[in-house]
Amino acid sequence: MKYLLTLVFAGFLSAPAMAQEAVTLPGTDIFVDGTDIDLNEFLWKKRPLIVFADSADDPRFLQQMEFLNARLDELEARDVVILTDTDPDTQSALRTKLRPRGFMLALIVKDGTIYLRKPSPWDVREITRTIDKLPMRQQEVRERREAS
Repeated sequence: MKYLLTLVFAGFLSAPAMAQEAVTLPGTDIFVDGTDIDLNEFLWKKRPLIVFADSADDPRFLQQMEFLNARLDELEARDVVILTDTDPDTQSALRTKLRPRGFMLALIVKDGTIYLRKPSPWDVREITRTIDKLPMRQQEVRERREAS
């Protein structure tokens, strides 16, 4: 029991470090560095959630990463992939397409449509509610119910 509590506590302490580095977590590909990404590779497969900032030390970026790290399972269940871009000097394809100014959170749906842009951090609960209202997500839920 002590080992389990230590492991959980260590996970909470390491969340800010993971947020700063935007690393891929063991066993998951949910966090991806967005500087060299082509959004077309996610078409009809994943819902990219893109987090922009002018620095990995931006307090809003760190807060957003903490929000996301706290409930990764809910995002994975909705086929979300989190792309991060914290270098404005590198004019990545994501920056060219979405043109962020400082911090920005953007959600792109599976068909490639830019669905949401937010200038401040959002909790996973708000993100998942937005995703759950999408017609394609509702269809996915219906199909999973029918299959089981």
